Amino acid sequence: MSGKPAGEKTEKATPRKLKKARRDGQIGHTPEVGSWLSVLAASFVIPGVGRALMDDARTTFVQIGSIISDPDTGRALALTRAALISAVLATAPLALLVLATSVASAAVQGGIWVAPKLLAPKMSRLNPLSGFKRMFGPQGVWQLLKSLGKLAVLSAVTYYSVRELVPTLMASGSLPLASVLDTTIDAALRLVRLGAGAGLLLAFVDIAVVRRRNNKQLKMTKQEVKEEMRSSDGDPLLRGAMRSRALAISRNRMMADVPTADVVVVNPTHVAVALRYDPARGAPRVVAKGGDHVAARIRELADRSRVPMVADIALARTLYQTCEIGQEIPADLYQGVATVLAFVMRLKRKGSAAGLHRMQPA
Repeated sequence: MSGKPAGEKTEKATPRKLKKARRDGQIGHTPEVGSWLSVLAASFVIPGVGRALMDDARTTFVQIGSIISDPDTGRALALTRAALISAVLATAPLALLVLATSVASAAVQGGIWVAPKLLAPKMSRLNPLSGFKRMFGPQGVWQLLKSLGKLAVLSAVTYYSVRELVPTLMASGSLPLASVLDTTIDAALRLVRLGAGAGLLLAFVDIAVVRRRNNKQLKMTKQEVKEEMRSSDGDPLLRGAMRSRALAISRNRMMADVPTADVVVVNPTHVAVALRYDPARGAPRVVAKGGDHVAARIRELADRSRVPMVADIALARTLYQTCEIGQEIPADLYQGVATVLAFVMRLKRKGSAAGLHRMQPA
């Protein structure tokens, strides 16, 4: 016997449950990837945005001076509108970059899913007991370790960046102000990029932990998997009953065509094939066939309906194995079937076609 309890969740989540979890917002991703990636990308765009804003501000201040010397409400409003448009255009690349990195990070972590269920109010979120469990449970411990790790990494990055910057600033008395500002800005950007890179590394570790926890929460018991398969594919007993019913209907329809046959070729007890010949429709067709008890039923109906039966072991077996119901007989059996039909026609002319007959050898 297995050592695992029957109700233990040991099976991976099925595609159906994963799809439902995504609809409910249980995707297993972390927003920190998008945040740190946006910071890293923005650090390369901010210098250009800053220069564009400074140029726009310089132009605006020059125009403000001319307006102050000659006040005009219309010119002031136009200048304000132009300054706002310039500021929006200057910061647009930064905003678009942050939006693109956020969307890309979400798509990489499992796609973009809209989960309206997360917006619905849930009383369990207001339960203080659940809050304490999250705070002091494994998830709370991981959040604490993650925060401490970020603090330690960022502190180390900041320390080494400032340590390199301090000697430069101490010796900046003889340097131009622009040079000092450029050095400070470069150091600040380097600090941001190193911090964002370290944050990304921690975010990837967080993804692994979150996905592992999410997959564990979505695991199913063997009984749940069976029930889901049953609900999606249907109850096996019901499917078997429906298949049996379909076979019964098909068999009844086939049996209803036996009285319309011109001849039933038998073998003589195990196989029975009923043939009907209509010159307007081409070659003779198989209207019913069966083996064992089905063959016995066909012979019974043929005897009751006075349909002639001809015993021909080889022909009966060949027709049973090669022809389907409603299908014309193949060309290589034309001669054998024609011989049987001719034999039946002779019997009908004599008035003794009903019953079981054996053909006399030619």
